[in-house]
Amino acid sequence: MLINSKFRPPWWLRNPHAQTIWAAKVMRFPTPVVYRERLITPDNDFVDLDWSDDKHTASKCSLDMPIVVIFHGLTGSSSSPYIRALTDGLNTLGVRSVTMNFRGCSGEPNLKRESYHSGHTKDISFVIDTITQRFPNAAVAATGYSLGGNALLKYLAITTDNPLHHALSVSPPLQLAEGARRMETGLSRIYQSRLVGQLKDALDEKHRRYPNLGIDQLGYRNCTTFREFDAAATVPVHGFETVDQYYEQASTLADLPLIKTATHVLFAQDDPFFTKACIPADNGMSERVTFELATHGGHVAFVSGAVPLAGNSWLTSRLCEIHISKFGLTSKD
Repeated sequence: MLINSKFRPPWWLRNPHAQTIWAAKVMRFPTPVVYRERLITPDNDFVDLDWSDDKHTASKCSLDMPIVVIFHGLTGSSSSPYIRALTDGLNTLGVRSVTMNFRGCSGEPNLKRESYHSGHTKDISFVIDTITQRFPNAAVAATGYSLGGNALLKYLAITTDNPLHHALSVSPPLQLAEGARRMETGLSRIYQSRLVGQLKDALDEKHRRYPNLGIDQLGYRNCTTFREFDAAATVPVHGFETVDQYYEQASTLADLPLIKTATHVLFAQDDPFFTKACIPADNGMSERVTFELATHGGHVAFVSGAVPLAGNSWLTSRLCEIHISKFGLTSKD
């Protein structure tokens, strides 16, 4: 079901680039106390989880307390501003959360040549299964942002009998080829340059740490676009034949009709990372999917606030509101 969002940007922050940059670089968010747990994956690699409470507090938590599993975006981590904002917001409402840092994103390169990508669901499935098995009486939901939001949707479409109570996806790149083309135009090239640079730096560090993985044999160092980087690194590392095959298989627009879990997607028409071709038709989703479409909002931004230079995270408030409603709680719990 396609619905119109109630989000309205303030008059001083209507531009999508201003929204995106303000949320990522200007706004200040709390840094909640977290407890890190390392999980060894079935292929003998690791992923680091950051729980929203310290070890002492975690031991006193009710076993049936609702849990939200959070997945960050490309080159992000549990320290990303939007992750900290949601973690703090859920803490305030009495909802426990845990952020999965994708492989290589927790401050230490992972052990395997493989890392993560927009359609990578193996670690998502492993983490969700681990948490639901550990807390069988707790309602477990998930939130994914950008790349993490897309990978979460892919997981929901592939694993239709998954144990999640509900799921939220923010600014997911539903059509990867469209997103890659958009990032090569206009001011969006600034984001592309920064993100591709971070991806290359991560591979450089991984090669320094683990030279036996053959990372230096990948021709990524001269890449300047996402398409070039994905062709040079993502495709061979993760077993795809071509970049077009990767984009097709990792995209999720065509997967929305397959989802059986109650799912809410939040997306802005002016997202500078994508085009309107990434927006589904009302009949292009299952009845379990609600697609909330805002006219403005940028990428993982949705900043509100009537007073100039004093923005508020409408996004975090909206996500917390949806989680509370889906869990059947009240704001006082």
